Amino acid sequence: MTREMERALARRADGEGLLDVAIAECDAPFGSLLVAATEAGLVRVAFARESRDEVLQELADRVSPRVLEAPARLDPVRRQLDEYFSGRREVFDTPIDWRLSHGFLLRAREAALAIPYGEVRTYAQLAAAAGNPLAVRAAGNAMARNPIPIVVPCHRVLRTGGGLGGYGGGLDVKRRLLDLERGGGQLSLEA
Repeated sequence: MTREMERALARRADGEGLLDVAIAECDAPFGSLLVAATEAGLVRVAFARESRDEVLQELADRVSPRVLEAPARLDPVRRQLDEYFSGRREVFDTPIDWRLSHGFLLRAREAALAIPYGEVRTYAQLAAAAGNPLAVRAAGNAMARNPIPIVVPCHRVLRTGGGLGGYGGGLDVKRRLLDLERGGGQLSLEA
């Protein structure tokens, strides 16, 4: 099947209300990202190191089995990611579909979303902002399993004392995102 045929099928499925989750690849300075959106908004961002098949299975199981490649529907978020990586965007204004987050995980991710560009918080501060100052480990888990990294900036959350902690995209990517936000400019393609 040609790319044009795939696009035509995706447009038809979308037009007939048969496309629940649109997916597309997005270039990033550290490899490609897989982005996914529903009518409600961005639902998933996956790093290249994540298994594409596992991400698609998660979307099919937890959102809808009607998942199709539909890059045009994701052009706005892909454009915003490009602007962010080039240092021209500090705030994402794409709608977010939070259906993969519930309870304390949702509150912690919403608290992370509120961390301003160029600033950081500790896992303890995030737990407090999410309503439970004793849930530091749960705040860390919420960031570790964040389904929408970069847009929901879990890279801005550090260990008490300033250690990086972990990051789904790898510590090098977390360091590079923090450096981008601290110094402005553009995220280089070199490691």
